[in-house]
Amino acid sequence: MGNTKKHRQPQRKSSGWLPAAAVVLAAAVAVTVFTRAGDSGRESASGSAAAESQTVSEGGSLVIPLSELSAAARFYPVEVDGTEMEIIAVEDAAGSIRTAFNTCQVCYSSGRGYYVQDGGDLVCQNCGNHFTVDQVEIESGGCNPWPIFPENKTVTDESISISYDYLHEATQIFANWKAVS
Repeated sequence: MGNTKKHRQPQRKSSGWLPAAAVVLAAAVAVTVFTRAGDSGRESASGSAAAESQTVSEGGSLVIPLSELSAAARFYPVEVDGTEMEIIAVEDAAGSIRTAFNTCQVCYSSGRGYYVQDGGDLVCQNCGNHFTVDQVEIESGGCNPWPIFPENKTVTDESISISYDYLHEATQIFANWKAVS
């Protein structure tokens, strides 16, 4: 048996960059989660400012405070009889308040027939058509947001109310809303 020398592999010295990167990453995630959790003007799945979800039962109404509205569309999630829906409310260039269901009158059954705001336009996520906020609640029929006309809501100096009965009638247009294909 020969003289065998054991060769030791030199141990690597830890540069410390991996633990430091992990700490930085963890801090960034924590800041993001904390900021999102405390942000009352959070974004909806539609990409714009969203209000807290409301459940409207028989005899009740969805109430939208006028003080929350501006040229940036607000999306109001609401649940009616187990159906998730969303209402768009926005102030047009002349200061009039416009409302519509956040679903396209043509594309609603696709599961992607809902709108996100891109600048001053609302964009259908199925067909890509653009509509200015000034067009909301004006047109009925065709590929545009499903309007909620004045006769279907109550407007006061402080709020807009949309009744359970009217919301309940619209649940069918949300049956496949935002469905994953």
